[in-house]
Amino acid sequence: MQKKKDKAIKAALNARDEQETEAAMTVLNELIEGSSRQQDLFFARAELFYKLNRYGDAINDYLRVLEINPEHKEAIGKIDILKTILRYNNTDIYASPNTDMDPWLE
Repeated sequence: MQKKKDKAIKAALNARDEQETEAAMTVLNELIEGSSRQQDLFFARAELFYKLNRYGDAINDYLRVLEINPEHKEAIGKIDILKTILRYNNTDIYASPNTDMDPWLE
């Protein structure tokens, strides 16, 4: 079991294309279902989600890592980065281009 876990984590962290990522994700999901308190599995899956730009899922898994180990510095740093990315992506500076506040242009 440990050998399979180590192999899955290594595959997740080194996945380069969509096919490798999906295969690693499948194995990680199976391992997580078997034992849900292993921070390295959640961290590896969070890294995959990060690579796939699934930031919400990545944050959720990083938070699970922090539930298990509140001092995990990489997870804390990644959450901060992802929150910054999401804050930046969701800022709509062009929501209203009507800078003169003309009601006919709204």
